[in-house]
Amino acid sequence: MEINPVLLVVDMQNGFCGIGGSFDQFGFNIQPYRAIIPKVRRAIDYMREKGAPIYYSKAIREASGIDLIDRVHKIIPDSRRERLKKMHLCIRDTWDSDIIDELTPEPEDYIVEKRRDSVFQDTEFELWLKALRADTIVFTGIDTYVCVESTIRDAFNKGYDVILLKDSIASRNTKHHESTIEQIAEAYGIVLNSDDFIEMIENKQIILTKE
Repeated sequence: MEINPVLLVVDMQNGFCGIGGSFDQFGFNIQPYRAIIPKVRRAIDYMREKGAPIYYSKAIREASGIDLIDRVHKIIPDSRRERLKKMHLCIRDTWDSDIIDELTPEPEDYIVEKRRDSVFQDTEFELWLKALRADTIVFTGIDTYVCVESTIRDAFNKGYDVILLKDSIASRNTKHHESTIEQIAEAYGIVLNSDDFIEMIENKQIILTKE
């Protein structure tokens, strides 16, 4: 199988994963997010070595609150409410919105700023994929059943092949995490451990091509 891939690191930001970040301050359990950092780091380093482009997505909000989902929806679960008085999360140009130090992007990497779950929605992500003639997205990051899953569904329906590194994604909800992995494997792409993915490349079962 020959692929022209990019590696996507979804929302590995201080606000979600960082000690002292917003989620940590809210009292959320960020350990599932932090546990995958070494695996994501290895995937980044390996794919960079192989010449594959590295993309990072960043969930951001404006300090004014103009882009909060509360401004759009009348019907919204309480867990998704974003009132700034209660949740100062990943505001643009703050430490909270930065990628965690353990995964700091290199100058040649691509940073996609997004305001909704999918990395495709209202961003330049697909434009850049087309410019590189990429055909496959290798997924890492958080949260499994929200932003990762939303982006995978969009990727598949836009014609991109999907590889999900299941030990390099995480959620604070184990049930939803496992359900998403099952759904992706059944309907959207290949689900692999990162070690198996690397082994398949080294054994030429997966061949990385460059247009």
